[in-house]
Amino acid sequence: MRYKIALEHSNEGVAASVLGLPGCHSQGADEAEAMLNIQDAIREYLAVQRELWTERDVREVEIEA
Repeated sequence: MRYKIALEHSNEGVAASVLGLPGCHSQGADEAEAMLNIQDAIREYLAVQRELWTERDVREVEIEA
């Protein structure tokens, strides 16, 4: 799956946020580290979401962008 990532550069490093996953953020000393860290954050975010939705009736819908 592909996600759009917003990067914010500062003197302290690079912050990364996933545009489609509210609250999914990470950071790194440089862009490469931030990108690796945000991948881990996405995996953890999705794992938590799966746990929260386990007992619910879930459906998927597809739309054209």
